[in-house]
Amino acid sequence: MKQAVDLRDIFGNPFRPSTIDPSCLTSSVHVLATGIYADRTFDRLPILADALQDAGCDNEEILQHCRGPGPHARGCWAVDLLLGKE
Repeated sequence: MKQAVDLRDIFGNPFRPSTIDPSCLTSSVHVLATGIYADRTFDRLPILADALQDAGCDNEEILQHCRGPGPHARGCWAVDLLLGKE
């Protein structure tokens, strides 16, 4: 069961890929996402969700994922999406 949770964190929903409005990718969002990725501080994802919402993001899938309990790991689909990683 843990493997399924980990896979969902890394790949998201392959049947409904998420997108982000580029106008939501503010410098604050980028700095937070970069720090979370580099430092592996996934406990800061709710702060990232707040920054996204402040930037006008209304993508509930991303916001809920960032505010969710996780577990989260490097390769998290939401952080990778925000950083433009494939």
